[in-house]
Amino acid sequence: MTEGAACATTDQTVSEAARRMRDLGVGALPICDDDGRLAGVITDRDIVVNCVAEGHDVTETTVAGYVTGKPVTIGADDDVAEALRTMVDHDVRRLPVIDGHDLVGMLAQADIARALPPQQVGELVGAISEPG
Repeated sequence: MTEGAACATTDQTVSEAARRMRDLGVGALPICDDDGRLAGVITDRDIVVNCVAEGHDVTETTVAGYVTGKPVTIGADDDVAEALRTMVDHDVRRLPVIDGHDLVGMLAQADIARALPPQQVGELVGAISEPG
């Protein structure tokens, strides 16, 4: 897990979020509401496929548009098996890690892959990458 995940706020533009992702060297950024609680996640893919490719102005469009439903998360005390199940069940490669209501970090597929034997890494990547 990467501890202390930085957040975008719902009023930030997609362009601002993209620059922050670039500066942090990450492919996803949690979106936090005015109370600092996790509201969603925006990914590099969201930016390219759902914003740029659709012709939206990244300097005007806010990340609030990428908050849809309850975000998929993992608890700080959950084990690797639960994280894997959650990633596969929800077809995600990154999970915000929550302790109570507090965002404490992000868990990426790569974090799990570093802790698994090579065969299990292949199974993980295959399961997450399979089309719905």
